[in-house]
Amino acid sequence: MAPIGDFLIVLLVILLFLLLLGGVGIYLLVQVGKKASKKARKVTERVTSHMAAMGTGDAAETERMRLDLRREVSLTRQAVEHALRGGWGLGDLPHLVAEISVHADQLDAQLAHYAQERRVSPYVDHTALSRLREHHSKLTTSCARIRADLRNDQMEHAAGNIDQIQGRTDLEIEARRRAPDPLDEIDELYNRTMINRSRPDDAR
Repeated sequence: MAPIGDFLIVLLVILLFLLLLGGVGIYLLVQVGKKASKKARKVTERVTSHMAAMGTGDAAETERMRLDLRREVSLTRQAVEHALRGGWGLGDLPHLVAEISVHADQLDAQLAHYAQERRVSPYVDHTALSRLREHHSKLTTSCARIRADLRNDQMEHAAGNIDQIQGRTDLEIEARRRAPDPLDEIDELYNRTMINRSRPDDAR
């Protein structure tokens, strides 16, 4: 009876282990499926936005504003991340870009809602569209100014380094040049004097 009992215990342990592995596998599959569905949803939304932006009318203009806003925010984030990796002192600029991103997401949702309404309703809310354009202009302008400021700082820093390299290059080249030998200069002056004496008529 003892060997049968031990065999059953081993079998139960193996079954529990397999069940545990199965549970972990199912959990991982569910997580991967969720991430894949989120990415697929984002890709679908982007493709839909690009297709809708190719049309005419207020709805297409709104979709183009969405695409433009996303691009500006993405470029600004990349510029700030690049500056942070380079060790630049940015102060409160990263937090400001984070706030801009939050407002950009809110504006994107508002633009999407307005575009959807314009596609199904023949009535135009010119006041809302005007305000959406104004908010879009302010956010994209802020992004462009941030990138321009970062680019100017980097160019000034690079210009200072280049000037230092040019100065060091000039010094190194001058140091490598052989200093003139005084005896050679004396010989050259002597030779010139002898040539002038041998040609008195040329001097006249």
